[in-house]
Amino acid sequence: ITTPKVTNAATNLQYKVETRSDPFGFIVTRKDNGVVILNTTVGPLIYADQFIQLSSSLPTHDIYGLGERRGNALVSTNWNRLLFWARDQIPKDHANLYGDHPFYIGLENDGKAHGVFLLNSNAKEIELQPSPAVTWRTIGGILDFYVFLGPTPEAVVQQYTDVVGKPFMPPYWPLGFHLCRWGYGTSENTWNKVKEMRAAKIPQDVQWNDIDYMQQHLDFTYNHDKFNTLPNMVSDLHNNGQHYVMIIDPGISNNQPKGNYPAYDDGMELDVFIKDPTTMEPIVGVVWPGATVFPDYTHPSIGSYWEKQLLRYYELVKFDGVWIDMNEPSNFGTGSKSGCPNNTLENPPYVPHVTGGALQDRTLCSSAIHHSTTHYNVHSLTGLFEMKATSEALESIRKKRSFVISRSTFPSAGLYGGHWSGDITSTWEDLRKSIVSIINFNMFGIPMVGADICGFSGFTNEELCIRWMQLGAFYPFSRNHNMKAAKAQAPVDFSTSAQVPMRNALLKRYLLLPYLYTLFHSAHVNGTTVARGLFLEFPQDSNTRKIDEQFMWGSGLLISPALYQSASTVNAYFPAGFWYDCTTENLGKRINSNGQYETLQSELHGSIPLHIRGGNIIPAQYPDLNTKKSRKNPFLLLVAPDNTGKACGELYWDDGESLMTENPSITINFVLSGTSLTSYPSNTGYSGTMLLSYVSIFGITSKPSVTFNGKEVNSEIVGNGVLKVTLVADLTEAFVLKW
Repeated sequence: ITTPKVTNAATNLQYKVETRSDPFGFIVTRKDNGVVILNTTVGPLIYADQFIQLSSSLPTHDIYGLGERRGNALVSTNWNRLLFWARDQIPKDHANLYGDHPFYIGLENDGKAHGVFLLNSNAKEIELQPSPAVTWRTIGGILDFYVFLGPTPEAVVQQYTDVVGKPFMPPYWPLGFHLCRWGYGTSENTWNKVKEMRAAKIPQDVQWNDIDYMQQHLDFTYNHDKFNTLPNMVSDLHNNGQHYVMIIDPGISNNQPKGNYPAYDDGMELDVFIKDPTTMEPIVGVVWPGATVFPDYTHPSIGSYWEKQLLRYYELVKFDGVWIDMNEPSNFGTGSKSGCPNNTLENPPYVPHVTGGALQDRTLCSSAIHHSTTHYNVHSLTGLFEMKATSEALESIRKKRSFVISRSTFPSAGLYGGHWSGDITSTWEDLRKSIVSIINFNMFGIPMVGADICGFSGFTNEELCIRWMQLGAFYPFSRNHNMKAAKAQAPVDFSTSAQVPMRNALLKRYLLLPYLYTLFHSAHVNGTTVARGLFLEFPQDSNTRKIDEQFMWGSGLLISPALYQSASTVNAYFPAGFWYDCTTENLGKRINSNGQYETLQSELHGSIPLHIRGGNIIPAQYPDLNTKKSRKNPFLLLVAPDNTGKACGELYWDDGESLMTENPSITINFVLSGTSLTSYPSNTGYSGTMLLSYVSIFGITSKPSVTFNGKEVNSEIVGNGVLKVTLVADLTEAFVLKW
């Protein structure tokens, strides 16, 4: 991956580094308080062929990150071994999953944070010990460590993304609701589901298809019998302001008649397939089409090859984004159809305790040949490199911002797309654990992340799916998806009474999309998180360090979902400060917290508890059935003063799709001080209409006189002390609102 090149020595150091020769090691210490971040003299450096081990003391037990994994946000330091080797693996505890992210954040006793990142793509394991200490083991590459000193967790994430790259700026439409199912069976069934969603007035921006749309599971094809109306369906989606995404797998069938399958023929002509180490012919595995070969995404010609295949399919079906799956890469066998040679890459002296017990299990031979190296070295990079090729091809073909969702990821993946948490199960436990995935991948610099709402496998039920739709409405990437063996679980597949809370949760999401879009822009520019754990926002509050059943959008919105069967309340933690309820049922109700738990009502058919943090101004927009429609609606501002009567916020806005290199935009900052709200627009050529129709100011119990740019305007008190000001104003122009 591309990392910054250091040309000059740093000045004004916040740390000191000592090296020792006996025992060999180094010590990294904070200058201001003497906290030792790393001390590798606690154990020997073992440096052998195909085995490197380094240990260090830790200054804290509070460690976060290290993925991809299923578990709690707070990583156990009690002899906990974590594995890093991308694998097609149903998420379960103590297994190596789809992605490889050897990066952690440590929260120190005084609330300061640091981070450590090992840039290494070989198979590895990290063992956390109760002293506390950490041991890093890898069976290849080098020990290329980056240490980040924060001092806040958000600063650590920003420093990490300074190294691996800032997240891509998504188009606006992927922030809407996505619907998918493996098992629609026909384009008519897919289309009918879209029509049912429209008839039920449930917001939906994107319709997806899984592998059943393909002809014999062949990439870049569609079944002209069962999916004969697919191009018409996509045209209908576009005519209604909606979008279409389809799945592509990295396994290319090699058993089609010569001249009949361009994806294979072109790949052979360009010599871009991974090679068998014995025959030097393309290595053959087994995936959905049967026998398959695998593109080498490290090959210098892969970009032109991949774009050519996508362009050929785009001429048939005008897709808007691409879902890339099975890119660990997955192989239904072990190694290859002809087996793997017996050598030290296939059978190294030490094998990390990977699921399946062997590096080749459910993937390719480790000694398979890439353009300039072996699979042993770049296996876990496959997803990242495929994301890069796909994102670049999409931008070239559509001349707009790309949208790519990948199963396998590696540091830098956020530059090119997002991630979903894979084949999770329809259980209450997986509902809860999905929040950890959202938190972790934001820390990893991949904020466009979600989980399959209502679960991918197994059988959901109405209560579970309502709760999951309420939670999933606040995943940064919000998609309902499941497999063909399970029953259908789109919102319209449930009773009309169940559809009500599902619809309301999505409408609340759409209301808040301008805030979410602004958070994505901040992530793109500054490397900040979009969704974050409370421990990330409130590191000084020790009560937040084990909380992973609540999370935040940015620093301003607290989300406290109901996650347990038959629950009608949520025991939610509120860090110190003012918190204002923004649900319909309790609009404006204020909690003045000293750092305490509150019991919140959360009836199954009611609203997910949402609270705006005092000191924040949240830009919003009246919702509609898709983002093309909602973007035409008036804006509103939700103003939540802190205990000093101050608040601030920001809105970033553009056309929602143009490439960022040619993109007129406007950024508006809002500042509340006492009884005066002022806007400060900074316009770089955006000429669209932005109508402001309401400003809601929380914490006001008696109706005052209100002026907007010196002229009196209408207002009323609604809810629990919310001053609602009615306006007809151009948001692109500066204003002062006083009361």
